[in-house]
Amino acid sequence: EYVADEMLRTGALVEGGSLEYRAGRETLALTIYLCDASDGLAGVRAISRIEEWLNLTSYGHPWSAWVRERLDARRRERERELGGGSDPDLALAQESWRWLRQTELLAADLGDEGPWHPAAPLDAFVDECEQIWTPAWQLGLPLSHLAIHLF
Repeated sequence: EYVADEMLRTGALVEGGSLEYRAGRETLALTIYLCDASDGLAGVRAISRIEEWLNLTSYGHPWSAWVRERLDARRRERERELGGGSDPDLALAQESWRWLRQTELLAADLGDEGPWHPAAPLDAFVDECEQIWTPAWQLGLPLSHLAIHLF
């Protein structure tokens, strides 16, 4: 969570303390945790993982399915290792995923064929006045991706 928080603060994409900021931090922290970083994330080791984090948060990557698969795998692994004992890191990750799925934020409606999509016409534009309620992870994912780039 520390690395995710630092990346978002450095990027200054949204105001710290806002729901949008939390969505980005939770999304990025969950991504970092699920990348199997059991050997630590300090210094050079964290920097070497940036490309992996960029790929996982990129547009079109099935991030939510990846999170579900990785959380299930971690849960099974911890049950096998701990014999039913609790793992506070896994519990925190599962709570983050629950919050990201159940919390909805009002955001610009980018539609399915936004101007970044290769099939969109060159004169396509997004009307930022049109807004929809979206799960927090869907807003947190592009924020995370941009924060990683800016870091």
